[in-house]
Amino acid sequence: MPLIVLAWGSRSLSGRAGHPRIGRILGRLAALVMIVRYLPSLLLLMIDRSVDPGCAVLWGLGLTSWGVTKDLCGLVAAILVLLAVRASRTPGTPGTPGNGLARTAIAVPLVVVVLLGVGGDAARGKVSDASALDCAGFGDGTVSGLDKSEKEFLCRIRDDYRWGISALEDMPDRDLLAYGRGLCDLAVRHGGGDVDAPAVAEAIGELHSHSLAGALSLLCPKVAEVQQEKGRRAQEESDAYFAAAERSCAAHPRHRPRITPVRQVRETVWTEFWEIHAWDEENEGAEVDGRVADLVGSEPGALAIWAADEIGHACVTGESYRRRPPVETRGWEQVVEVGYRSGDGVLSIVDGEGGRLPDLAAGGPGDYRVRVHVRGREAVRENFDVPDGTVQLLIMVFPGKEREPRIYRDSLSS
Repeated sequence: MPLIVLAWGSRSLSGRAGHPRIGRILGRLAALVMIVRYLPSLLLLMIDRSVDPGCAVLWGLGLTSWGVTKDLCGLVAAILVLLAVRASRTPGTPGTPGNGLARTAIAVPLVVVVLLGVGGDAARGKVSDASALDCAGFGDGTVSGLDKSEKEFLCRIRDDYRWGISALEDMPDRDLLAYGRGLCDLAVRHGGGDVDAPAVAEAIGELHSHSLAGALSLLCPKVAEVQQEKGRRAQEESDAYFAAAERSCAAHPRHRPRITPVRQVRETVWTEFWEIHAWDEENEGAEVDGRVADLVGSEPGALAIWAADEIGHACVTGESYRRRPPVETRGWEQVVEVGYRSGDGVLSIVDGEGGRLPDLAAGGPGDYRVRVHVRGREAVRENFDVPDGTVQLLIMVFPGKEREPRIYRDSLSS
């Protein structure tokens, strides 16, 4: 604390120079600066805690944090400085600031406060990175004095490659652990361990994220218990949602092909981004530039088929042929055919969950025609509350060198 050194030095030097008044003034000014620096934050924290004990978390740490301890040390130091520079009431040599015993009684605790502050900053201010914490399993693992849950919590905050919360990355380890435990206590008091409780969400503020919730579950058993229960319920809801779509698709009548296909498959597929796709292995993830009639588009080794108005399930029937099947338009809203070139001889439709239909390319590498039929699209456009699985797609794949697209039916264009 430079101000303490300034106050003590000026008091001693001015006393020896025969001008103790100047030293007292400088010392009091230094003490005043320290009081202005450290007192307001403590007062505001006490006021907040008197309104709601949970508000301590909004300050980051609470009353037991090292940040608050440093403020208290600063105030104690300011008081000791004021005592040290007060005018002597003991008769003695002019300019001598009191007797030696009194000066020693003040100087010793002042030195202790300074040493505590310096030593505490060194011990408490350590910020361990992901390597020192051995987060990925191949770091140097030099951090000691922490248990497994504490290391895992710090890793979740500091490991940018997997999670990471940038706003907390520079907070010292001990302060960050205190912050996490403060949030855990707040979650238990106000939500039974639920980090989504309003009081906890307010305390977390902009940091309220899945990453922080996951980190807290590593540090706090009660939060972990609540998170696990939430995950179980979410999985049950997801399973029920997918099961309802499966039932919806199963209720649709099967397509009866007019000629015998090499293969016929039925699947309930999911998409989060409008389309389902097929790619050659070397083109996986490639974008297709536009869709014919906004239904199907192709590039060499890449195929895109509309399946939902943004997100949902579609009921897909895929059929593979060795020769061109008859055109069917009855009962379909759109029937569109495009050319497709397969370099590796595999045409497997992939959905948003990574599920795949069996290969529909019966002739191996080469040129194909892909004819896509759809119904239910108009209903989905007009009403978002229709059952998931309303959209039905029939995809016919057969050999063909023609490159130009054909639209056999498009009742949605008018």
